[in-house]
Amino acid sequence: MTTSSSERGVSLGMPELPAPGYPDDVRARLVADAREVIARYPDSRSALLPLLHLVQSQEGHVTRTGMQFCADVLGLTTAEVTAVATFYTMYRRKPSGDYQVGVCTNTLCAVMGGDAIFEALQEHLGVGNGETTDDGKVTLEHIECNAACDFAPVVMVNWEFFDNQTPASVRRLVDDLREGRPVTPTRGAPMCTFKETARILAGFPDEREGAADAGGSAGPASLVGLRLARGEAAPARVVHPREGGPQDTARDTAVHQPSPAEHLSSHDAPQETSASDPSHPAGPAAKEGE
Repeated sequence: MTTSSSERGVSLGMPELPAPGYPDDVRARLVADAREVIARYPDSRSALLPLLHLVQSQEGHVTRTGMQFCADVLGLTTAEVTAVATFYTMYRRKPSGDYQVGVCTNTLCAVMGGDAIFEALQEHLGVGNGETTDDGKVTLEHIECNAACDFAPVVMVNWEFFDNQTPASVRRLVDDLREGRPVTPTRGAPMCTFKETARILAGFPDEREGAADAGGSAGPASLVGLRLARGEAAPARVVHPREGGPQDTARDTAVHQPSPAEHLSSHDAPQETSASDPSHPAGPAAKEGE
């Protein structure tokens, strides 16, 4: 007696069926948006990156339907579109949450507590890297360095900054996101959903009140080299010495009190804590010259 390949669970490598199309009303709206994006470029294929963000704003990730749409309006093959969509990590390939919570675990953030934060969130949310909570609210992931090392450890939500975090502060952050309570980033624009973020990245106006004036800024430790190069500041001690270290002058022991403008988020952890080295907490970054 013989059995068929399907009965044996053997795949014959048959190609997938064509991707289903968008409903007519959705397609008409996306076509109008796509034409607006394409008109910005001398070569239509240059619009592929923003168009992938556009279709991501429709479904929350880049689906086969979305890639087929991009191929159709740009005159590309689906293979060409897929090659781009699978190269860049900002394009999600599976359903994801309203809020993409990324924990930086590159060297400095990891040393300052990023690894502990990531482990705490995995346990608290019950998900692993790249996985989404059952309510569809939060997707957790590792992220690469976001050039905010002077605020380490850093967490990003839909690519907005939350600085100087600890396991306790991020647990409160994700709980507030899931419960719909107000969440304010440390730096940058007000929070919005991942789909709304994707549409903004596609090049459409940001409708959030105050978003245009809420750009993030670098901290003192990031800017001191530039200021020195310009001759604007004397050499500065941007990190206070640990307890028991040499004290050259009275200014070395001065404690910098951040102004409200420096740390706007109620979800920031106290700066004098460090999850990875509790016996030697990291002090706040001082302004240049202090």
